[in-house]
Amino acid sequence: MIAHDPKSWLSWPLHFHRSDTVRRLFPWILLIFVYSGLIAWLELEVWQLSEKNNLRNITVMHTLLGFVLSFLLVFRTNTAYERWWEGRKLWGALTNNSRNLAMKLSAILPADDPNRNFFRQVIPMYAAALKNHLRSEDTRIELFDDLPRDVQQKIDLDKHIPNQIAALMMRQVQDMLGEQKITGEQQLFLNAELQSFTDICGACERIKNTPIPYSYSVFIKKFIMFYVTTLPFGFVFSLGYWVIPIVGFIFYVLVSLELIAEEIEEPFGADENDLPLGKMARGIQVHIHELI
Repeated sequence: MIAHDPKSWLSWPLHFHRSDTVRRLFPWILLIFVYSGLIAWLELEVWQLSEKNNLRNITVMHTLLGFVLSFLLVFRTNTAYERWWEGRKLWGALTNNSRNLAMKLSAILPADDPNRNFFRQVIPMYAAALKNHLRSEDTRIELFDDLPRDVQQKIDLDKHIPNQIAALMMRQVQDMLGEQKITGEQQLFLNAELQSFTDICGACERIKNTPIPYSYSVFIKKFIMFYVTTLPFGFVFSLGYWVIPIVGFIFYVLVSLELIAEEIEEPFGADENDLPLGKMARGIQVHIHELI
């Protein structure tokens, strides 16, 4: 995620980061310039159409459709941001639950208990494995180097890694209960935090595996292209050749909103505006090592 100062206004218009829509749309904006100039030249110079021509009334259609398009884009961006913000809340909950579990274990287990070292390594490992799982990245074996060999052998890298790590922690708590290192009440005390890990994983998978419906996304793209490509036909009579930059700017604004929505609706990716999962996973590791 790009760190920025929201109060800085003067530097933003001149700042073009890697995912800026100007960079991505620049060839298309040039194409719209050429297209608008061609339409203006044909209507004004070749066909020599007057303002009384019926094509001038096409601006009424753009006025009516502009309201519909604006509502669609507002709904589109709000829906995409809602998905992004829900993903951020889920990872915030993962951070808090990891801390709570670490604080409970630190208070329950004696200072020389070997289980402390186990949970100090496994709790932050869950966040790292969930990040790789959501980004469809390979979970490298180096992730488990700090664990004992017998624990490493219980993890199958070809299966659902976060589920296996959660199951490891659940079994460890059960073993601690069998060894009478914790009481039954303390087990229930810890199970709430352990269960929350799987709940958070499932909620993140729901966001990742449920994209915006295809027909809705395609309709907005078709609507924007139809709206923009018909703009020069009517507005050329009132704007003349100024229709070239104006239509290009309208195209930039409308398509940029759609591109931004497409980027943030998948919050767990590796784009610049996606959630900084790696940074949050490292933060969880630092906090757990401080607490245990």
